[in-house]
Amino acid sequence: MASKNQNLSSYNPESVPNAQGMRFGIVCSEWNSNITDALLQGAIKTLTANGVSESDILVARVPGSFELIYGASQMVKKDVDAVIAIGCVIRGDTPHFDYICEGTTYGLSRLNATQDKPVVYGLITTNTMEQAVERCGGKHGNKGDECAITAIKMIDFHNKLS
Repeated sequence: MASKNQNLSSYNPESVPNAQGMRFGIVCSEWNSNITDALLQGAIKTLTANGVSESDILVARVPGSFELIYGASQMVKKDVDAVIAIGCVIRGDTPHFDYICEGTTYGLSRLNATQDKPVVYGLITTNTMEQAVERCGGKHGNKGDECAITAIKMIDFHNKLS
């Protein structure tokens, strides 16, 4: 979704299923922690605002965004209903950005398609630090909020099909 046209923190509370009793695993990258910490706090705040007990949120840290793949693969084994992977990659002067973004996207996509629990993609990829700040509570809202709502809705989706 293009954040240019929609605030990442905007959602209709009436469209969000009751999240009470749902359990969430959040894997958060330490790299660019000024951004990822804000995304993490946004996700936690939104989950608790929608009825999730803080004791039903398991948070684990990994060093970088590429490590989100392994972290999420381990988190799906825990007693959680969905996993949110949070990271931030900012373009630099080398192709490293492209490799990390592509590899992480592929790895998380594969987990999402092969596991019995939703894995929510919370990796923000920007050209500048300013763009990242705009997406972790700045003028475009907080991607962590969007990830939390997505996770709640995907658990509900899974439960309806079970």
